[in-house]
Order: sequence, then structure tokens, then C-alpha cells
Amino acid sequence: MSVRNTLRALPALTRIGFAEAVAYRAEMLIWVLSTTMPLVMLALWTTVAREAPVGGFGQADFVAYFLSNFIVRQLTGSWAAWEMNFEIRNGTLSMRLLRPIEPVFSYAVENLTALPMRIVVAVPVAAVMLWAVGTSHLPRDPLIWVLIVVATFSAWLTTFLLNIAIGCLSFFMESSLKVMEIYFVVFMVFSGYLVPVKLFPSVLRNVVEVLPFRFQIGFPVELMINAHGRAEALMLLGRQWLYIGVLAVLSYVLWRRGLKRFAAYGG
Repeated sequence: MSVRNTLRALPALTRIGFAEAVAYRAEMLIWVLSTTMPLVMLALWTTVAREAPVGGFGQADFVAYFLSNFIVRQLTGSWAAWEMNFEIRNGTLSMRLLRPIEPVFSYAVENLTALPMRIVVAVPVAAVMLWAVGTSHLPRDPLIWVLIVVATFSAWLTTFLLNIAIGCLSFFMESSLKVMEIYFVVFMVFSGYLVPVKLFPSVLRNVVEVLPFRFQIGFPVELMINAHGRAEALMLLGRQWLYIGVLAVLSYVLWRRGLKRFAAYGG
């Protein structure tokens, strides 16, 4: 697939993806409501911290953390694995393969074009956060704000590539949705989604450091609440992109080998 064909198709893909996001806004609302766990954890942890801080987190710290968590979750979600499972099993992936654009790229555009709908949800939560805790928890360094944008996009890319890799397993098994369910449980535990990584025991925190899940949620959230200086933030961003590189290679290998198997069975 040529870069020229991809660029030509991009405006049409963007329009179609946004139209689908608007058309299926009820499903989008359900997805948003299914990602409210940070708000549940906010209520839990602020209650726990009512008497005294927990691991350096007071009530205001937990409010800032979990509202930032909710915002990042809205901006970094991906559902490519579910789409791939459906299309591989019923053969409709063949229609994507006939288009003059790489299917993985079209999955990415479809995910990204839903962002405006999710931003509509995220902005009021950001306003509530500012009202609740003020600006004391926000970074004052302009570079950190740039890194927040980069890290949040990188978090989405990490999640998307993990979805593609798991989705590609459907080429080799009846369905990889069970794998996706296991991944999601591990993600919720180790990403900072339910518990800030800082509160993990030191041994467990060392395990989290060598897994990609923190970079899907925890790292951008930590930047939002001003938990890192420039040097540490840049180091963590480099580690985030190292994971992206590994996941990109893994996804590419699984995709190419899976396509050969798909074609061999008449897909």
C-alpha cells in the first residue's frame, strides 16, 4: 500500500469514522459509562484518606489523580481487538483487504475519529477537577504540558498496538477475546487505573516498571498531577516509546503471518 493512497484516503476515512461515532453515540455513551471505575475508586480512596494521607496521597491528591485518570481513559481507549475478532471470524476482513489502504491504518483512524465525542465527556470532568482541587496539583512547566500531550497520544498508541496484537491472535485461534479479557484484568491492576502505582509495595512496583501497562494510564496521569520533573518525565517517555517499538514489531509480525493463514483458508 503506497503512502500516497493512504494520504488520499485519510479525509474520507476521517469523515466516515466521525459519522459512525455520531451515529452510534448511544454505544459511545455506554462505553463512557463502563469506564467510570476511576470515579468509584475516587470515592473509595478519599474515604480511606479522610483521617490521614495514604502513601503521601491526601484527599485532594486522590481527587486530582482519579479525575485525571478518568480523562486519560476517555482519550486513550481502543476497541480494535473486538473489531478484528468479529471481522476475521465472519470473513468481512476481506473487504478491508480490497481497499487501497492498510487495514491496520483504517482501524487506527476509526478509533481516533471518536475522540471528539470522548473529549465532550472529558472536558467537564477537567472543569470539575479544577473546581475541586484548584491549580495547585497542575504542572507549571510548559514542557511538562507538551509532554502530557505526547504521553497521552503515546498511551493511546500503546493501547492500540496491544489491541492489534491480541486481535491478530484470532488468525490462529477461534477467538482471542478470552485473551483480551485476561489482558484487561491485568491492565486494570498494573496500569494505575485502580490504584496509583506509587502505592504499590516496592517489590510489586518493580514488576510494574518492566510492564507496558503503566504507560497506558499511570504515566500520563502522573504528568497531569505534576508528579515528575523534566528529566524523569523525559526518561519515562523514552521508556514508553521503547514499549511502542516492541509492540509495533510484534503486531507487524503477527499481522503478516496471520494474513497468510487467513488467505490460506479462503478468507
